[in-house]
Amino acid sequence: MDPNKVVLDPILPLRFVDLKREIAASYPDFEARVTRAWTEVLQQLEETSKAVVAEGSNIIPQVQFEDLRNLRPEQVATIKRRGCVVIKDVVGDAEVAKWKASLDVFVKANPDVPGFPDPDKQFFHLYWTKAQVLARAHPNVLRSSAWINELYHVKEGSNLEGVDLSTPLSYADRFRIRHPGVAWEVHPPHVDGGSIERWEDKVFRSCFDDILNGNWRNHDPYDLEGRINARSSLYGRPGQSSIFRTFQGWLALSPTGPHQGTIKFFPDVLLSNAYLILRPFFHPKPEQTSDDPLDARNWRYDISTPDFPGIYAFYGGFTGPRPNNISHPHLRLDETMTSAPEVNAGDMVFWHCDLVHSVEREHNGSSDCAVMYIPAVPTTPQNTEYIKRQKDTFVQGSTPPDFPKTAPEASYVGIGLPEDIVDAMGKKAMGFDIQVA
Repeated sequence: MDPNKVVLDPILPLRFVDLKREIAASYPDFEARVTRAWTEVLQQLEETSKAVVAEGSNIIPQVQFEDLRNLRPEQVATIKRRGCVVIKDVVGDAEVAKWKASLDVFVKANPDVPGFPDPDKQFFHLYWTKAQVLARAHPNVLRSSAWINELYHVKEGSNLEGVDLSTPLSYADRFRIRHPGVAWEVHPPHVDGGSIERWEDKVFRSCFDDILNGNWRNHDPYDLEGRINARSSLYGRPGQSSIFRTFQGWLALSPTGPHQGTIKFFPDVLLSNAYLILRPFFHPKPEQTSDDPLDARNWRYDISTPDFPGIYAFYGGFTGPRPNNISHPHLRLDETMTSAPEVNAGDMVFWHCDLVHSVEREHNGSSDCAVMYIPAVPTTPQNTEYIKRQKDTFVQGSTPPDFPKTAPEASYVGIGLPEDIVDAMGKKAMGFDIQVA
């Protein structure tokens, strides 16, 4: 699937009017409560936007891998509010250099591998190169993932059988080797890990109960209970993750930074969640009360339309949220989307599964911006079942379950094999000690 050729349809089915009515009927005094919350969220967005713009990339937290278990509570609180973090020096320079070199060799040795853009491929639909297999199994990568997973918590009294935040699993994803001077249009601001499912699936929706109750400040993006059984892929759309990733992430294979094709964030996951979840229930008034179109007084509660701004019909399912200046103007994305700070090869960047993120359109650096996508995945019953199926595709050298099918990788030169994983933690993360029922 070439993202340059994707056509998104903003016309959503009329049954989504019933979905809005169902949601409104599920919460006491819904209209009054969310209207008050909407006004408060818009006021806070205006203040937060100014702070984000003023701080720039400095607002993105950075920590050393060796310090993860000794961070101060206020550092952890900042990471959780921002919803993103750079972890420095996860993997040594020499090892990362070997992985980057091996990927360059792999791509040259297998010129027909799927990727885009044509003819100068830079984003590769590949999952089982030896470098990717080794990176996912690296003890420090897995320890970083475990630490990230443990930012989540279970409410007191909850009994979530089969959940282990301290034991990470490995989710096979792709890699990119972006070349300087090539503009990308394919990764505008978006949120992964579920589209219309955030509202349509009742379990997923429960993650946002405090927002829909009007108590948006009490929303906890790190409450695990609603996450582990949420159905993030109701329609089986190719490329839609069906597992729960606490954070998405990548491992840098080269130095990169602002204006060099790096990732960008809206660095306040609590606030963006509140706004994104409430947005479908509010529309601009036909006649404006004040001169400022973003003024809360110019917006009204309205559940009469099926539209969920930023959600689009796509390949028999739905994609998004993809907020933009028209659909979500209060995010002020032109100003607030903030580039990750400079990173070196071996550093990792993680971002919360709900966080609005994008990729810089321009790469004005002088060398490749190369990363492997490696998210943080905890052990849960749903995730464990996925890893069993993923393990089979690894052994066969075929496409992992969540992704559009491509030619089997087993025929390529330089593919990774199960015996390449020698560490016990890496084997467990790939499911080689999971017993099939």
